[in-house]
Amino acid sequence: MGTADLWFLSRASGLVLLALFSIVVVLGVATRTGSAPARWPRFAVAELHRTLSLFAVSLLVLHVVTAILDPFVTIGWAAAVLPFVSPYRTLAIGLGALAVDLAGAVLVTSLARRRLGQRAWRAVHWLAYLAWPAAFLHALTAGSDLGIWWVALTVTGSAAVVAMAVLARLIGQARLRAGTS
Repeated sequence: MGTADLWFLSRASGLVLLALFSIVVVLGVATRTGSAPARWPRFAVAELHRTLSLFAVSLLVLHVVTAILDPFVTIGWAAAVLPFVSPYRTLAIGLGALAVDLAGAVLVTSLARRRLGQRAWRAVHWLAYLAWPAAFLHALTAGSDLGIWWVALTVTGSAAVVAMAVLARLIGQARLRAGTS
């Protein structure tokens, strides 16, 4: 695999990953709020959320490995999990590493959910609301592809759907509190 191939694979996997993580966040909100389409049972939405999350992890591994192996930049293996130690675009790569760490915590606790209990799992699962913005900011700052219309559309579309889902969740929680006070 040549240098250009690694570069393209890293960029493409990162862009698809942002869109996929955005869908995962939206499905997670839909599962929690019960706002999925009526013809979809809640368990189906939850299962799709879990399945896409696991697929995203494998795509994340591909993204990180191809970025590290790309000889055009020097990122290093440690920078994949230690935020802000990369000599190349320290802030951008650091945000990506932070997103990896936060998403990793969510993944590990999700796999150990039965042993941890619902309360501990949910507390750590809230980190997804920090992981997504870190990944989004990584996407904005790590590459130079935002001048390409479809890349910009994917990035802004991802932000729009996540913002709408989070806003819907906040409105739903406010309505719930208003009804119980």
